[in-house]
Amino acid sequence: MPLSQNTDLTALNTLGLPARAQYFCALTDLAQLDELRADPAIAALPWHVLGSGSNLVLPDQVTGLVIQVALRGRTLMGEDEHAWYVSAGAGENWHDFVQWTLAQGWAGLENLSLIPGTVGAAPIQNIGAYGVEVKDLLYGVHATELKNGERRIFSQCECRFGYRDSIFKQEEAGRWLISEVIFRLPKQAVLHTAYGDLVNEMQRVAAEPSAQAVAQAVIQVRQRKLPDPAVIGNAGSFFKNPVVDAATHGQLKAKWPELVSYPFGEGAFKLAAGWLIDKAGWKGKTLGPAGMYEKQALVLVNHGGAQCADVQRLCQAVQDSVRGQFGVQLEPEPVFW
Repeated sequence: MPLSQNTDLTALNTLGLPARAQYFCALTDLAQLDELRADPAIAALPWHVLGSGSNLVLPDQVTGLVIQVALRGRTLMGEDEHAWYVSAGAGENWHDFVQWTLAQGWAGLENLSLIPGTVGAAPIQNIGAYGVEVKDLLYGVHATELKNGERRIFSQCECRFGYRDSIFKQEEAGRWLISEVIFRLPKQAVLHTAYGDLVNEMQRVAAEPSAQAVAQAVIQVRQRKLPDPAVIGNAGSFFKNPVVDAATHGQLKAKWPELVSYPFGEGAFKLAAGWLIDKAGWKGKTLGPAGMYEKQALVLVNHGGAQCADVQRLCQAVQDSVRGQFGVQLEPEPVFW
């Protein structure tokens, strides 16, 4: 089994931060985990699981073993009267998988087109966009306990999904390696087109409502607003949209009538973090080699040469500004190792 030392991870995180792993392994078969555990020196180290590095802030040095999940495969497992059940390996590219499901005629994931990352990372973050979250279509998650090899299937309920959150980011963080994800895609498609920019894009192209049309509209919107990591390093949306109670929302709306917000459950509202950051003066502003993207204030970018410390400094400065002006605390989306 290929196991390398002092491995360069710069090309394996979309922010393009310079980082090196003490040990590194590309996982193409779950049997490799047994081999790793059989080596006492490796088994005693901290283990870190890496997908495509699209939602990650890496330190300069990563102590321990970095396992990059490269498990592939996608298939129709079965169907019933109401849905198709589709499986994908955790190392599959998320966008490619979504487009594959649509090409088969299986709707449901179209609003999540062009989100960077792997299939295995999707339930960890409970990725979401334009009114849809992965929890809405997820049926089960196959996972392996890193240190003892226990294999288990987490049901949708057992994943304890929240807004950009799951059990894999909370009490079970760092314990499990996700190997496969199963989705339940309804045969009676329900299109979600009433969300912000998506409404305007569907009207602009005058598209007939269909899953494919929604996917193309989402792709167009995201390409206009978000930078390509191959061109400029970034981790997509860097901050979660904060959720506030009705009283706080009312106070903010009274002071800033143009506040961008959406109802979020009973008596709560989700605020647009990008709007808050823009109003706080950070859109297009830099702090050293890192900055907030000129076309979308929610995206933190690496203009070249940024390191982990630069990202942390900018993150803190943006949080301080937004909290000082609006009394709202922003929380980063990416995971900091």
